[in-house]
Amino acid sequence: MNPSPNTQHPTPSSLPYREGRGGSFIFETRMEVRDYECDIEGIVNNANYLHYIEHTRHLFLRSLGASFADMHQKGVDAVVARMNLQYKIPLRCDDEFISRLALRKEGIRYIFHQDLYRASDEQLCFRAKVELVCLVNGRLAESSEYDEIFKKYIEE
Repeated sequence: MNPSPNTQHPTPSSLPYREGRGGSFIFETRMEVRDYECDIEGIVNNANYLHYIEHTRHLFLRSLGASFADMHQKGVDAVVARMNLQYKIPLRCDDEFISRLALRKEGIRYIFHQDLYRASDEQLCFRAKVELVCLVNGRLAESSEYDEIFKKYIEE
């Protein structure tokens, strides 16, 4: 998914910490709803919210100097194991929204709490809990590489 032209990519350290459901948000980016993402009712089709939060995770990783493609070349793939989604207030065509992310680790799972807020009034539109696990050379395993990348955010 391509970001809209006005998408901003702050570094995690430049983001003021803000409490979210899953802890402090450590990353945010802005995006805009495009007309083709909406259904006949004029609201964002439910599947597009998954694109928004996935794109946010990719931008977050890139802001830390890594990428899913680079990790794949090393034989390490972070894959979604489970999602819990809550649709709150629909986004509509041309709405600008803020995607915020918090992260913690439980066992071998990386837990991302991701919220989408309508920029005009900070109304919560969508909330997700996304659990990722790593496949190292095709097998479920701990990833020392991802632990290193995320260490600032997952150390207790």
